[in-house]
Amino acid sequence: MKASTNDRLPLGVRHALTKLGRDIAVARRKRRLTMAMMAERIGVSKVTYLRVERGGPTVGMGIYAMALFVLGLGTPFADLADAGSDDQGLLLESERLPTRVRTKKEPTEL
Repeated sequence: MKASTNDRLPLGVRHALTKLGRDIAVARRKRRLTMAMMAERIGVSKVTYLRVERGGPTVGMGIYAMALFVLGLGTPFADLADAGSDDQGLLLESERLPTRVRTKKEPTEL
């Protein structure tokens, strides 16, 4: 039997998606919007929007981003993986720096 996408996700990722979905649902209710209104504004079916609120892992990132945008929560994905704040990547990059730098000799003309 083939494992579902949800079964392959690490537990922390599943919890994060579930929390994101719950947070979106709370924000929608605070704004007195129905699920149908959100689905229409995002441009998806009501069933797809329901999967957003449940934290579905197969829902596209663009749909999550649109839900946040429609709720007035900005564009939080913009700086999510910013290279300048990637401490691990910056550390690895600095470890690969050469200890010496040599210039290439130019061929001499005759």
